[in-house]
Amino acid sequence: MFEIRILPAAQKSLIKLSRADRRLVLAIDSAIRALAENPRPAGCKQLAGSKEPPLYRIRVGNYRIIYEVHDDVVLVSVIHVGHRKDIYRVLK
Repeated sequence: MFEIRILPAAQKSLIKLSRADRRLVLAIDSAIRALAENPRPAGCKQLAGSKEPPLYRIRVGNYRIIYEVHDDVVLVSVIHVGHRKDIYRVLK
């Protein structure tokens, strides 16, 4: 089982979302918790041009969870959570 670490930028995004749509935040939280069991679930995608360790994304409706998997220390770091129209700009 992988440990989940949510970085400050992702935490800030989740707090903003929680004010707008509680059900969406619950769905995102559930998806993040599921990463502890399977960090590369069906439908995840490795992002092109990402560094080492590579970045992955999963979709929750119109929102994306960007994360990296550290297999050597059994850790999943959630980098950012955001709407699909904005999330990839933030990563550049």
